[in-house]
Amino acid sequence: MNRIDVALICKALSDANRLEIVQMLSEGEKCGCRLLERFEITQPTLSHHMKILVESGMVNDRKDGKWHYYSLNAETLKMFKEFIEKLGCICASEETGRCCR
Repeated sequence: MNRIDVALICKALSDANRLEIVQMLSEGEKCGCRLLERFEITQPTLSHHMKILVESGMVNDRKDGKWHYYSLNAETLKMFKEFIEKLGCICASEETGRCCR
């Protein structure tokens, strides 16, 4: 995962509403209308948040008729998790490059 990808994810997660959306999606795919019920925001504002999450690669968007369904992109989240875990490895051996844990 390159720095630009990581920066987009960090930007996407920098908003409390988007963090809550990601938590909701961790329970499974949701229709945009179900997400909107949870917040006191307008539909255009939800669309703005969803655009940022989709563009970051964290969220998949599927259209069925006039409805949009959203789900987490497991592969992107896995790569982001691996990136974050590498940051926490302050005891990496200079010889092997691996953490001593």
